Amino acid sequence: MTLPVQATAEHALVPAVGQPAPDFELVNQFGEPVRLSALRGQNVVVIFYPFAFSGICTQELCEIRDNLAAFEETNATVLAVSVDSKFTLRAYAEAEAYGFSLLADFWPHGAVAQQYGVFDAVKGMALRGTFIIDAHGVIQYVIVNPRGQARDVAEYREALAGLAR
Repeated sequence: MTLPVQATAEHALVPAVGQPAPDFELVNQFGEPVRLSALRGQNVVVIFYPFAFSGICTQELCEIRDNLAAFEETNATVLAVSVDSKFTLRAYAEAEAYGFSLLADFWPHGAVAQQYGVFDAVKGMALRGTFIIDAHGVIQYVIVNPRGQARDVAEYREALAGLAR
């Protein structure tokens, strides 16, 4: 199942459903490199969020943490990406007991968010964009929410349910 992107003209560079996902490599909260293309063979949910420790971001990521088994059942790896440093992300992951990778798009600042068309250059942060990528590296679901609007984890599960393992 594919769902259309909910984006405005300011997000014109957002990769579309059916396109190959732009590859990237970022370090996680432990400083370990994580390359998207190395995860081929499994589904990947890439979640861009503005900042660690912020209210809506924490609410969204805690909901994913609390429902991580639903992602694992669909052979999906969750990668949460912000412009924070790996040190901030490590403290955030420890404080909230996240069992998935938090990736630092710190330097060059927001470069991966830019690749995915979800970087706000004026505010210096990632927007709330989610990309579900299938086992072949093809984008199957995209959503970019307006500032201040949380995403619905149930939509992720619905999109993932439509993907073959």
